[in-house]
Amino acid sequence: MKRRIFAYPYIVWMALFIAAPMVFIFYYAVNIEGSFTLSGAWTVFSNADTWRSLGDSIVVSLITTLICLLIGYPAAFILSNMKKSTAGLLSVLLVLPMWMNFVLRTYAWQAILRDFVPDVLGLSSIMYTDAAVMLGLVYNFLPFMILPLYTTLSKLDKSYIEAARDLGANGFVTFFRVVLPLSVPGIVSGITMVFIPSITAFTVPAMLGGGKSELYGNMIERAFKTLSSDGNYSYGSSLAIVLFILVIVSTMVMNRMDKNQKEGGQLW
Repeated sequence: MKRRIFAYPYIVWMALFIAAPMVFIFYYAVNIEGSFTLSGAWTVFSNADTWRSLGDSIVVSLITTLICLLIGYPAAFILSNMKKSTAGLLSVLLVLPMWMNFVLRTYAWQAILRDFVPDVLGLSSIMYTDAAVMLGLVYNFLPFMILPLYTTLSKLDKSYIEAARDLGANGFVTFFRVVLPLSVPGIVSGITMVFIPSITAFTVPAMLGGGKSELYGNMIERAFKTLSSDGNYSYGSSLAIVLFILVIVSTMVMNRMDKNQKEGGQLW
């Protein structure tokens, strides 16, 4: 009973900063000037631009997640085979930029792409392009892919790898038949931690895309920030609910994939 006391601050935090905002979002989605309405939802579902922007956001998030996985898995694998002290130091250096404000990190990339790349490196600037947006998303969310993968890989039972080698498996077969299946929980966690925040991102597309990349998060931001009428609050809330449902579905799919991997994965 005494241990439950330590959970109370967390419960209060969730109630104030997660549950309460969601209540307001659902309220504004169906309420304009005190009257019940579904006009906001109808505007969302009948607007082709909404679905095009949502589709673009899903594609960008999938590509971002794939790039993070292709970069993050080898990095995590290398870290897991280093000495604990060295791996710990490199992990701290990896996390260190995350202590800086997200917007400040994006401003830094804005300066790099606008000034350093063309002036110092002599290359064409990719500022305000889809490539700049992708680069910013990968940079900001790559640690969320590496850390869970490193945690999973560092805890693998090395006896499985030794047994595979004793049975004549080479490095290629050992990786794909032993290491990769056992690291599935880390892969699922990393995909979840990258895909969900990247699909809701609006700061990076706004700052590095120059408004040319109209992603779903930017539509929600504009509905609440630049438009002030109750009707637009209803529209923005309806947009947010669609995204909320998509995030819930994505999480359920990831949990379903991870359901049979709770004990560290299964060998093929």
